[in-house]
Amino acid sequence: MPEIFEKQTMKYGLKWNFLDDTEIECKTYRRRWFILALFCLCSGGSAMQWIQYSIITNIIVEYYHVSSVAVDWTSIIYMVVYIPLVFPASYILQKKGLRVAVILGAFLLTAGSWIKVFSAEPNRFGITFAGQTVVGISQMFTLGVPARLAAVWFPHHQVSTATAIGVFGNQVGMAIGFLIPPMIVHESSDMNQISSELYAFYIGTAILTTIIFLLIIIFFETSPPLPPSMAQKLTLIKDNRVEEKSFYFSLTHLIGNYNFVLLLFSYGMNIGAFYAYSTLLNQLITDHFSTGVEDAGRVGLTLIVGGMLGSLAWGIVLDKTQIYKGTTVLIYILATLGMTAFAYSLEKEIMTFIYITSGFLGFFMNGYLTVGYEFGAELTYPESEATSSGLLNASGELCGVMSVIVAEIILKQYGSLITDISLVIMLLLGLILCVFIDGSKLKRLAASQRSNTNNMLL
Repeated sequence: MPEIFEKQTMKYGLKWNFLDDTEIECKTYRRRWFILALFCLCSGGSAMQWIQYSIITNIIVEYYHVSSVAVDWTSIIYMVVYIPLVFPASYILQKKGLRVAVILGAFLLTAGSWIKVFSAEPNRFGITFAGQTVVGISQMFTLGVPARLAAVWFPHHQVSTATAIGVFGNQVGMAIGFLIPPMIVHESSDMNQISSELYAFYIGTAILTTIIFLLIIIFFETSPPLPPSMAQKLTLIKDNRVEEKSFYFSLTHLIGNYNFVLLLFSYGMNIGAFYAYSTLLNQLITDHFSTGVEDAGRVGLTLIVGGMLGSLAWGIVLDKTQIYKGTTVLIYILATLGMTAFAYSLEKEIMTFIYITSGFLGFFMNGYLTVGYEFGAELTYPESEATSSGLLNASGELCGVMSVIVAEIILKQYGSLITDISLVIMLLLGLILCVFIDGSKLKRLAASQRSNTNNMLL
């Protein structure tokens, strides 16, 4: 491997080095799994704080003397800050690399967690909201990472699985966010007891995120010494031989991709429905069950556990079959059926069925996260996965904000049944958009197959 390391390139935030393009080797490294695990910790640390207030809405309303709408905004703020900041964050991820982006995310996560430690008093909702906002900003540097990290560190036959595991880390964090707050913070007329429980919860979270931050600083790497796949090798060679495109050019190119735009709207509608369901879950359950606070947390946990299993399962399916459009349409059909079944179970007040349908819904609705990232990367190759994932997330967050606000109004005005029906309609619209995506435009897969064929001929 003569003189490969003599020349340094940092394009796309990678540290691969070369003089002769043809002599770049492809190699996988065992530490890729450790790098992925570190990222999952960071992503999970942010996700577990997203829903921690909304899932105990009734307690937070009484303790901080705020409205349920104000509590809803502790989760909506995650979506609001993402929309304007996704573009600079995606630029940093693409141009400065994974390590810089993830360290920034871990730092903001830790800072926001420590701000909350000082908010365990009834008159300090503003402080806790400020901390929640900082934590929300931290996700700028984690939500778009899974597809990029998978492409940079993993061979092509493991890319979808690695992306799924990256999403899985976020799902684990959400599951903790649904499960732990109702277990630690209990409904009580004693404000001192709630203060004590909130403080214990805040300080525990701050210590955990500090440990994650230190691990990221010490061990997290931007990229392996050599690319892991032919697709990444071709991207590296092309980037070396062609003048580097601007980030703005990449964005305009993606927005001009008809199939990717259809995926953007479809993805956004799925995520928007998920955010509305999750944020309003406490209110939906307690409207039908007077003692349903802990049930709401457990139903949310069931939703996320189903999503964790779905993310992994669908990632493996993609790696094995490479059938992106068919998988997307199937997932959307079953997610729509799941939301319909949940609405029926809630109206009939059958708690067992609520748990079952929630898990079913999570398996397909959250499973779409992995499929959306990978389908987007295939449709837009050789553009950076960081950019396509960032746009998908921006679509999801924008739809999420609108969905939560509108669903909150519908819930107050018309009740849970009409709210659930509106989410079913939203999923149906997303399904229709999926049908019109051309599933044959799998550019990254085609690049790898062409390269492998050429190597065999040589």
